[in-house]
Amino acid sequence: MGIQDLIISPFYFFILLIVAFVIRPLVTNSATKSYFIIGLLAKIVGAISLGLIYQFYYQGGDTFTFHTHGSRLIWQAFMDHPFLAVKMWLNSGGEFQGDIFKYTSNIWLYRDEASYFVIKIASFFDILTGSTYSATALFFAAFAFSGHWALFSTFQRLYPDQTKYLAIACLFVPSVIFWGSGILKDSITLSALCWMTYALFQITVWKSNPLRNIFLLVFFGWILFSIKIYILLCFLAATSIFLYSKFSSQINSALLRTFLKPFLMVLFLGLGYIVLQQISQSDSRYALDKIAHTAMVTAHDIRYGWGARDGDNSGYTLGNLDGSFSSFLGLAPKGVIVTLFRPWPWEVKNPLMLLAATESLIILVFSVLVFIGAIFNSPIKLWVKLNDPIVLYCLTFSLLFAFAVGVSTYNFGTLMRYKIPVIPFYLITLTIAKTVRR
Repeated sequence: MGIQDLIISPFYFFILLIVAFVIRPLVTNSATKSYFIIGLLAKIVGAISLGLIYQFYYQGGDTFTFHTHGSRLIWQAFMDHPFLAVKMWLNSGGEFQGDIFKYTSNIWLYRDEASYFVIKIASFFDILTGSTYSATALFFAAFAFSGHWALFSTFQRLYPDQTKYLAIACLFVPSVIFWGSGILKDSITLSALCWMTYALFQITVWKSNPLRNIFLLVFFGWILFSIKIYILLCFLAATSIFLYSKFSSQINSALLRTFLKPFLMVLFLGLGYIVLQQISQSDSRYALDKIAHTAMVTAHDIRYGWGARDGDNSGYTLGNLDGSFSSFLGLAPKGVIVTLFRPWPWEVKNPLMLLAATESLIILVFSVLVFIGAIFNSPIKLWVKLNDPIVLYCLTFSLLFAFAVGVSTYNFGTLMRYKIPVIPFYLITLTIAKTVRR
């Protein structure tokens, strides 16, 4: 970042702020209005802070790989001849072609299709910003905020008496603000996940505008499929359980419900399994019969290879992970715990880990207070609450995703970023669970 950022970024900051004030009346109510602008500002601060940390603390890293050594090359191609940029946008990455070779050969992540997808998104914003890093980051922050606001609005409508806690869960968790706002994959994928949740509930809970919301599901599903397919797989698994629970709970007759439940289970869970298989076929690493081996390879690579930060000693291990499905499943409890509650305070090795440990400790304390309080107040009501289809959706996604990233990461530095999709949904689960009363 340099002088250009100080000139161009303030202009776009005020443009985004004006747009936010214009659309606020359309997307808020009296209870949520006060959170809209401050939520957007939090994402903007997160995006700029990410760039500063990567520039002055890490002295390089993914965000500059996506921009300086990525989208800027497409912007340069656009400035030389727009046709060349169009050709690069239409290219999925990996194949070098003559007239765009001088640009693509300098894109570090060109051979990685998922990363190149993010680079292409950033390049669209670069056209507007003159490839100014911080200004492009503002657009990433705005896109990220749109998804978080859609998620917050959805659950606030369902649980209006929990507005403050839902705002914290969806908009103001520090790690999510920091890792989920700037020019990274995570900003896009988490926002896409939030939008898919919004569309799912619009269709199933409120029966609202099905064509528009099916389009949102498909569009943002395509984005997840293109960048991080495993988030899409966790979403689909949680959605299958949600649909089964929702439709079975709507059958009033206990006898009929008992009779139809097996058929509904076969329909929704079986259909979900088939869809998961079909999607995973596009990437053999995530095929259901190979996912344990993929977790082992990924954990080893991140722990000892490309994902490890030199000298920060932030690796961890959960036990024997030998590529077998039994060892993979056996580490599920440890995987969930490491994602939700670690690093422990005594595992801190650097300032960012201290912040992560503090946040994890707060989440642990909140979890203990909520569940112990609910159990003492009314264990039956807690069980009923946790079996509510909406809570089941959040809890299922949280546990599946926490398990997946915890077992396959083995590096706290990487885990801090990878785990942010689980945090809003887990905190929403806690927020709903704490409403249990005697």
